[in-house]
Amino acid sequence: MAVFWAILVSFLALVLVRLAQTLKATTKMVSEVSDQAVPLLADASATVRSAHTQLARVDAIAADVQEVTANASALSSTVSSAFGGPLVKVAAFGYGVRRAIGKKGAAAPADGAKRTVVVGRTLPGARRGGRRNRRSKD
Repeated sequence: MAVFWAILVSFLALVLVRLAQTLKATTKMVSEVSDQAVPLLADASATVRSAHTQLARVDAIAADVQEVTANASALSSTVSSAFGGPLVKVAAFGYGVRRAIGKKGAAAPADGAKRTVVVGRTLPGARRGGRRNRRSKD
């Protein structure tokens, strides 16, 4: 019976020694991981801070671009209202002068027909080939 107890104690001692070695290895591994994790976390924190700074700059740039766009739109509408009306009047005046000069230089039609221009209507285009292209209705 004493031999049984001796073997049992030896076995338990061996298990305890192995368990102690496993705990030492685990403690060493956790220590190494934490030694490596601390610099990585510091680098990640610095990267996040840098990204935050860049995003703040981009936000400021976007606000400036929005302001410039609004100013350009206001300037465009101001220029359009200031010069649009007078330019249309000048163009109409030029058109009227050209028509008046054209009527002075052009002779009246020989057949005495009165020609009129209807605003918004266009004349059909001239046909090419005349009657040769028409098909007979036979």
